[in-house]
Amino acid sequence: VLDMSALGAVEPLSVAVVTPREAVAREYLLSAGRPMTRQQLRDVIKNTHTLHAEFEIPMNFVDPKELDIPSHGTKNRYKTILPNPHSRVVLRSKSSNDPLSSYINANYIRGYLGDERAFIATQGPMVNTVNDFWLMAWQEAAPVIVMITKLKEKNEKCVLYWPEKRGIYGKVEVLVNSIRECEHYTTRSLTLKCGNQSRVLQHYWYTSWPDHKTPDSALPLLQLMSDVEADRHAAAAGPVIVHCSAGIGRTGCFIATTIGCRQLQLEGAVDVLGIVCQLRADRWINVCVCVCVCVCSTGAG
Repeated sequence: VLDMSALGAVEPLSVAVVTPREAVAREYLLSAGRPMTRQQLRDVIKNTHTLHAEFEIPMNFVDPKELDIPSHGTKNRYKTILPNPHSRVVLRSKSSNDPLSSYINANYIRGYLGDERAFIATQGPMVNTVNDFWLMAWQEAAPVIVMITKLKEKNEKCVLYWPEKRGIYGKVEVLVNSIRECEHYTTRSLTLKCGNQSRVLQHYWYTSWPDHKTPDSALPLLQLMSDVEADRHAAAAGPVIVHCSAGIGRTGCFIATTIGCRQLQLEGAVDVLGIVCQLRADRWINVCVCVCVCVCSTGAG
């Protein structure tokens, strides 16, 4: 369990080579699993202490030395939350002599049955990364953006990165077509333009999930997942972009429960452990397994 209230003080393992311990951890992330039926899900949430003990998952820290990009720290919201090199999103930039221009703190995340690049998990945009964020959304043909954080929760968690009506962010123009207010989240229909091309994207802003805590109810989260998946399938485009502040906590829970609920629906069982391990292999995801299990159990009917 990672203390998310002290992100800046958490130091990664500073090793240039893979140690036996790291090798074992990586092997575990690639092979662990424990499918549970609907009834087992309902039974296991009755004892959260046992649940915590059962789902002790190795961390997957990223050594800054693995990112051979000068000054990449200026684009990281938290100094120790870095994108895994093998799965990180690389921005296509004309500035080939400036590797920093291609850097964004984001990772592709596999979906159900290992579907490649089903999601992108990323940090909340900063003042100096807003243009990068919209470039990524355009480059990856993202049909949906899911934002699971307020702009401020004691400290700044994310900057306001979309316009009131129209805004230009580097090469990408963003237009707000419509806004729909729900009890727990706000949906914006956006049009992105770049050059002579344009496409529509849905932006969901979910504010009912407080930082370092769990949602009061799983039902609004399940409704959000349902809406997002409907938009994804209707667009048949690129990965769904999900972010909170660091892009590893609430972001990971949302993606894990989305995959888990789909697996439960199609297979009648869900492997929460295997799903979380898969996510952590793609990005340093700090998922609350209890949240994933509880949401999946609620969606079990």
